[in-house]
Amino acid sequence: MLTVENLSKTFELALTHRMTVRPFDSVSFHVPKGHFLGIVGPSGIGKSSILKCIYRTYLPTTGNIYYESERLGPIDLAQADERDILLLRQTEISYVTQFLRVIPRVPAVDVVAERLLPLGWPEDRARGEACAMLERLRIPPALWDAFPATFSGGEQQRINLARALIVKPRLLILDEPTASLDPETKEIVIGFLRDMKREGTTMVGVFHDRDAMARLADEVFDLADWNRRRAEAFHAYNG
Repeated sequence: MLTVENLSKTFELALTHRMTVRPFDSVSFHVPKGHFLGIVGPSGIGKSSILKCIYRTYLPTTGNIYYESERLGPIDLAQADERDILLLRQTEISYVTQFLRVIPRVPAVDVVAERLLPLGWPEDRARGEACAMLERLRIPPALWDAFPATFSGGEQQRINLARALIVKPRLLILDEPTASLDPETKEIVIGFLRDMKREGTTMVGVFHDRDAMARLADEVFDLADWNRRRAEAFHAYNG
């Protein structure tokens, strides 16, 4: 479903002097359909940047990201046209971040329901599905018509999850999806993600909660270990 080959990202920073930062270099991995790959490593090593490259929030500096799309066929997300990326985000690929970014003064139910409109859902049916999703994620009905900007951190994270999960994506990218959640809601989310895996959704995610990752991930990609092995191979090759 997803194959990442020799992926690198370089940032050019202009502070007191020009600085080049490369959080990860020549990263490669493969994720079969219906599997969950967890990415681990210390803070600042580039885990979230890898996810952003897959979603194309960041444009990779080098490398390829091959995705088996249902609508567009095999496609390299690192090279794809922006219109194709937008179509895939609307229909096949969802991304849960640690922060909710939505249009202000839009009720929570509409923030979630709007994800279904590009798929051809009538507005009333989309709102009904959104209400069911909010209820499953324990958002009180009294908040459904309230603005998410007024919500607590945990409630905002549940809105993030609702928006991503309601479209039942083929590829789900998760950046700390259980952050800010209470234990009961965390169990609900883990159960939801396990159900989606059984239904064929492919996932790539970053968790600081190692217990949650252990319960979900089929394979773990250790970015620090990858960097160490690459450095050792480089030194061995150069004598």
